[in-house]
Amino acid sequence: MPHASKFKELAAQVIDIETNAVANLHTYIDDHFAKACQYMFDCSGRVIVIGMGKSGHIGGKIAATLASTGTPAFFVHPGEASHGDLGMVTSQDVVLTISNSGETGEVLAILPVIKRIGAKLIAMSGNTQSTLAKLADVHICIDVPQEACPLGLAPTSSTTATLVMGDALAVALLNAKGFTADDFALSHPGGSLGKRLLLRLADIMHSGERLPVINETALIKEALVEISSKGLGMTAVVDDSGVLTGLFTDGDLRRILDEEINIHKDNIASVMTKNPIVATSEMLAAEALKAMEDKSINGLIIVDKNHQPIGAMNMHDILKAGVI
Repeated sequence: MPHASKFKELAAQVIDIETNAVANLHTYIDDHFAKACQYMFDCSGRVIVIGMGKSGHIGGKIAATLASTGTPAFFVHPGEASHGDLGMVTSQDVVLTISNSGETGEVLAILPVIKRIGAKLIAMSGNTQSTLAKLADVHICIDVPQEACPLGLAPTSSTTATLVMGDALAVALLNAKGFTADDFALSHPGGSLGKRLLLRLADIMHSGERLPVINETALIKEALVEISSKGLGMTAVVDDSGVLTGLFTDGDLRRILDEEINIHKDNIASVMTKNPIVATSEMLAAEALKAMEDKSINGLIIVDKNHQPIGAMNMHDILKAGVI
């Protein structure tokens, strides 16, 4: 049975070989790469990625990365393409074909149809003299010094290099198209990432009858009733015109307990926090979270353009929404 040190030695060799393969890709960031980017940038249709076997698995990931970063794309299996799926390809599309040898039969078999349709053809292979490279409108070389597989058979370094080159294409296009975080969020609405990028306070704030608000002439005890009934640990304080003038929280209550305050006689204006930190309904929930953390506060009042309260939220609402 192999010793643990042998496993680690072999793993380290694989990492070294594949690291060298990726570093070697700098050689192929040339005019051909730039021309491929231009084809994809100018594409009015979709980028269709085609690959067989391990190249197909990598092609699926490249298509997904392109699609999520502003370049509409999808993967088509070359075998299925020969049996009807080529109907997905139009003259407005760009086809990105992947084959390390450049001689994969299933890929070569559909090239005449792609050429006849009139779609631009980009090839990624490790052989600049291959059939695929010669038939393509532009060829991106992904040749690697050696595979990490000791037999030199299993695609290892070559698939890693292909994946990295695909990322290089996607990121180059992302930057050229001015793709923003907001654009990214539109294709990632699920999970914590989407919530951080898309969720706004308008989506989670307590409003209407759930909004804790009291007039500044009210007694402290009335403010306590409002806080208890709305369950947010705070209440907005407004003047007769409905403009926010202050905030009273559970923390303020603990503070005044040490003072000679009569909750049955004194009004809320005498103990409230004046000019509190506020937010707008369009503020991202993630921004509100940072503001609360920076100011060491647990809640925010949301105001409109007239500085009138329209909502309230606290840290529990952020947690419940899954922003953290």
